[in-house]
Amino acid sequence: MSHVRLKKIGFRYDETRVLGNISFDVQRGEFFGIIGPNGSGKTTLLRIIDKILTPCEGSVGIGGIDLHKIKRADLAKIVGVVSQDFPPLFLFTVHEIVMMGRSPHLGKLRFEGKEELAIVEQVMEMTDIHSLAGRSFGELSGGEMQRVLIARALAQRPEIILLDESTANLDIKHQIDFFNLMRNLNKVEGLTVIAVTHDINLSSLYCDRILLLSRGTVYSTGTPGEVITESSIEEVYDTKVLVDNNPINGLPRVTLLASESGDCPGTTSRSEGEHL
Repeated sequence: MSHVRLKKIGFRYDETRVLGNISFDVQRGEFFGIIGPNGSGKTTLLRIIDKILTPCEGSVGIGGIDLHKIKRADLAKIVGVVSQDFPPLFLFTVHEIVMMGRSPHLGKLRFEGKEELAIVEQVMEMTDIHSLAGRSFGELSGGEMQRVLIARALAQRPEIILLDESTANLDIKHQIDFFNLMRNLNKVEGLTVIAVTHDINLSSLYCDRILLLSRGTVYSTGTPGEVITESSIEEVYDTKVLVDNNPINGLPRVTLLASESGDCPGTTSRSEGEHL
């Protein structure tokens, strides 16, 4: 059964069409990637799934229930979100922010108990921020802030987690640690992951299937090997690339090629999300 289903989604900002005729399913327990150039509608798509935006056309289903029938408070128990934007939480400590992830489960009259404290401790260890617990959010580096927001989302214990360039501010070690953590939760606990990323090579390594967006429409959907090809990447990104197979795992690997006028040799896109 599909965990998330989008059918013929369309969306406009004023008169500008951002998405058109978007349809795809994400299966329960799947690690699903969304890639595409800037302006292709990736973040808009996640905001529609999270009920922040309402589509102009089409429908969204979560667990077989139409999204518009799910109350916001109930959706917060099911869907966790980690974006690349930092909310105004600078006066709170790290521990307080991570505890905010338990709010959907507490209700108005219930206070944090042993279960909430244990969950917060666990996710802080998982995201390597336990040593930051007493520090103010505003004192942290960008990478540390991002890990705090990841921990907050995990504290929700969601069934689905939406990642919107959520490793953009992390160094290589913490990028890999984070994706390994997501993959482990995905495989061991059945967490459904929908990840928007600019790093095509990371999506190839971790995603079961990938959706490639181009100008607000679906260009292709399939396994990394089916979607990440020289012809598709060159056409959608308007960039010359070499796509070969990773010698360790056989998955597609994208290498950027220098322009004819450039002096530098081709460089391989790595796990920093700054190229493709």
